[in-house]
This record gives sequence, C-alpha cells and structure tokens, in this order.
Amino acid sequence: MKREDVLINWLQIKVVADARPTDQSALDTAAFFLQLLQEDHLIHELGYRKEGGRYVLFGLSESGPWESQYPVEIVESLLIAIESEPKYNQS
Repeated sequence: MKREDVLINWLQIKVVADARPTDQSALDTAAFFLQLLQEDHLIHELGYRKEGGRYVLFGLSESGPWESQYPVEIVESLLIAIESEPKYNQS
C-alpha cells in the first residue's frame, strides 16, 4: 500500500479510536495501520493535531521529520459515518 494511503487511513481510524476509546475494532485497525507505517514505510513517532480546519499529521522517517495536512472533512468522514450508523451506537 502506498505511504500516502496508509497515512490517511491511519489518521482517519486514529481519530475514530480516540473519539471512541471502547471501540476495540477501531483500536485494532489503528494499530494495524501504525504497524504498516512502522514496518513498511519506516515511519516512527507518529502523531497528529487539529489546527482550525485541518489535521496536521507529523512523524519521523529515515529522511527526518515531516508533516502533512488534511482537511477536517476528509479526516472526520469515517467518524461521522460510524456515528451516523445506529447499529454501531447501541449500548
């Protein structure tokens, strides 16, 4: 999988996992994408922050520190879809 695809997939599911800390599927999926980034793309110390209408993704790679930015609408689209589905919000 391309680095950029894995990055956005990790960021989207990490936002879901952070918003839904008891959602084991989200936590497991975030861990899977993190493992891909670490093993296949040699990215470490990965993190994100929300700044206005963008998410800033940052980390370290073999070439040094880097940052990428993504619109909030793209990053939060998975969270919105999950929270809009009644079967995922039953107690």
